[in-house]
Amino acid sequence: MAGIVERIKRFAGSPQGRRATEQVRRAAADPRRRAQAQRMLGRLRGSRRR
Repeated sequence: MAGIVERIKRFAGSPQGRRATEQVRRAAADPRRRAQAQRMLGRLRGSRRR
């Protein structure tokens, strides 16, 4: 499991990881994207309970 964490840390520190992080931050700041993510999470959580 530690290997996965290390790979994630390396990716997050790389230029590609920083671009991905910034893209996610911009999407999270958009109210429409945030609502879309909330709906998706609600569907995922709802399907587990059935």
